[in-house]
Amino acid sequence: MKTIMLCAICSVSSGNCSEDCGYCTQSAGTNAGIEKYKMKTAEQVVAEAKIAAANHALGFCLVTSGARLTDKKTEEIARLARAVNKEVPSLMLIACNGMATLPQLKELKSAGVFSYNHNLETSREFFPQICSTHSWDERWQTNIDAKEAGLMLCTGGIYGLGESEADRASLQASLKELDPFSSPINFFIPNDALRVKRPPMTADEALKIIDNTVRALPNARVMIAGGREKILGERQYEIFDHGVSAVVIGDYLTTKGEVASRDIAEFKARGFSFATLCH
Repeated sequence: MKTIMLCAICSVSSGNCSEDCGYCTQSAGTNAGIEKYKMKTAEQVVAEAKIAAANHALGFCLVTSGARLTDKKTEEIARLARAVNKEVPSLMLIACNGMATLPQLKELKSAGVFSYNHNLETSREFFPQICSTHSWDERWQTNIDAKEAGLMLCTGGIYGLGESEADRASLQASLKELDPFSSPINFFIPNDALRVKRPPMTADEALKIIDNTVRALPNARVMIAGGREKILGERQYEIFDHGVSAVVIGDYLTTKGEVASRDIAEFKARGFSFATLCH
């Protein structure tokens, strides 16, 4: 029986980000009408963790808005991680909290976080076209520091921002150099409120990106995340024919995802079982 890894996202805080990433509905000056809130309580996060586990998720990602971790936010995420580990020990905890220092990442590791998610997003060459408030190199360094802290690495990108084929190859080469545990692929979803103005890519183009990523990262669990339903539509389950081994289920940060029960039924019908161990 084939096995896939399911991951769920917990948006611990939302909106009010000072960065100008042109593809993100949480970025500064973007009026996308999203829900904005500060930190969720431990009770809220644990409740979401229990739902994720019931939906066969192995990965559970604690995501905060904003460019980088502060020491205070690090303490809060560590507290939430300990609470989830105590109540739902079957989950593999992932933290996604922006750029971070080595001591902050070590603190998350000591709190029971398994993996750190910090996407490179796009190529080093194209990144200034989509963000001016921080650099690609800062993102790269956070990934390096996460590995030094003993965390497994989850890093990938978003496609469809206007980048060239050369940019896509450059991103995939950078990801290969980092040799991540898992690598999420996101597909850009157009929104009138965003600075990036690009039409949605076709399903064929999306599947080609998956093929190229799987070839570039033979050791990584290539994961399909944001944009799966919108971009691939009725063809979304073809991803498994192209080497995908992990999927985000449920909702994303500011957009709705496929209903988890429908995904699970489809996965089972296709002969998949769900990973229960992180290796």
